[in-house]
Amino acid sequence: MSIFNVNPVTVDDYRRLAERRLPRFLFDYLDGGANAEASLAANVNDFDNYRLVQRVLRNVDGIDTSTTIAGFDAAMPVTLAPVGMAGMYRRRGETQGARAADAVGVPYTVSTLGICPVEEIIAATGKPIWFQLYMLRDRDVVQSLLARAQAAGCTTLVFTVDLPVAGMRLRDYRNGMIGTNLASKLSKAAQLATSPCWAYDVGIKGKPHTIGNLDKVVPDPDDLNAVKAFIDSQFDPRCTWEDIAWLRSIWSGKIIIKGLMEVDDAKAAVDVGADGIVVSNHGARQLDSVASSISKLPAIAKAVGKQTEILVDGGIRSGIDVVKAVALGANGVMIGRPWVYANAARGEQGVTDLLTTFQKEIATAMALMGVTSIDQITSDLIEA
Repeated sequence: MSIFNVNPVTVDDYRRLAERRLPRFLFDYLDGGANAEASLAANVNDFDNYRLVQRVLRNVDGIDTSTTIAGFDAAMPVTLAPVGMAGMYRRRGETQGARAADAVGVPYTVSTLGICPVEEIIAATGKPIWFQLYMLRDRDVVQSLLARAQAAGCTTLVFTVDLPVAGMRLRDYRNGMIGTNLASKLSKAAQLATSPCWAYDVGIKGKPHTIGNLDKVVPDPDDLNAVKAFIDSQFDPRCTWEDIAWLRSIWSGKIIIKGLMEVDDAKAAVDVGADGIVVSNHGARQLDSVASSISKLPAIAKAVGKQTEILVDGGIRSGIDVVKAVALGANGVMIGRPWVYANAARGEQGVTDLLTTFQKEIATAMALMGVTSIDQITSDLIEA
């Protein structure tokens, strides 16, 4: 049966639709990981190493999936992760993602490298969002980005710390996304020609294609190659824990540190006053052959779970995965690829529908595990 005749339900359904709709270089940029992509597969597959415990004859009337994440009253322990250039996957994609998150009742995080600026996204919902930051060499640019985010109404800063340099994402070399030579240009032109729906929706109707939050600091914000060159030159390998104190001095909201995989780093984040951490290997887009995020979660939760909020991202593909993450010690999860697959495939409604499915899966799992609230999902309900 053709995928076009199937009503998408799972993340994989939306992924296949997105692959059919998008130019190859854009799909690969979203879908791919670093080097041989061993960690990319592990992020997903390692959830199978854990089994939930089913319990019967409990009163499970009145299931409540709601929780609080970084002060946000969320309908379930899920947040939409920051995804660079999400607006290239659907017309003004960040605004569509934010509206879907608002409709379901979960936090939305915009990337430093989003197409839509913070002002446009917040205007689309009238609600605060979270802002993700990469540390840049030019600290004046960082200050201007944070001042702009706060002025627009962003409440929480997600500071990504696992990108002192960009990982080796070999798919981007293979499909011509990285490169400005004639072969790369011809390859991308051929791929664009096979994606007419995307070309109309995003290529024509989705302009401007600038990195919206950098439009005042990049010399030529309309040239994505120029923006990439600027960003590549600005990633700061000198950034250390001492820079967190400086961030705290210029940001009045909560700070969540994203990209931690080891207990010592999690303890260091607590020591510098982080309001939360994200156990993450950057969607396996940075260092290949690193462990999966979910496999690192239990030890980190045991070490610092009573001292700070813990989120985890990487490989979450269902509400069942969300329940497993909570049972292993997370306060919630971040999902990146899943919501962008859904947005690319079916727009805002696709994201809303996918999140609704996640919530139903969480509620059903809770009922069959004999619990009625998120705080009842504990380590005794999971087996390794």
